[in-house]
Amino acid sequence: MTKRIFLVDDSNTILMSLSSILKQAGYMVGTAPDGQAALEKLKSLSQKPDLIITDINMPNMNGLELIQAAKALPGYRFVPILVLTTESQQARRDEAKKAGATGWLVKPVQGTELINVIKQVVPGA
Repeated sequence: MTKRIFLVDDSNTILMSLSSILKQAGYMVGTAPDGQAALEKLKSLSQKPDLIITDINMPNMNGLELIQAAKALPGYRFVPILVLTTESQQARRDEAKKAGATGWLVKPVQGTELINVIKQVVPGA
């Protein structure tokens, strides 16, 4: 079955390039420009994603707030969430993990590296 990945980033360029990489790898991709828009979309999806990948620094609702809000949604408690950000400080990683993030990737990320990480965190991907 095709795995669904939901991307959240305020950079349109990042969303387009990651969407392209993931679609070429055979994934279905949904996107949102910030945490607030992502949360609204997640609530209305008929099928929840197999993985959420989010940036940290975004307007309206940041990635850490999104992770906490998404984990509180019915059925989303065990959906893996990867953080993809330019930040690499350990304190931010710890904050993300505490919020419920599964893993952390630092931008820019290579397509093959991204796919490998997805295969590690999403069973059957």
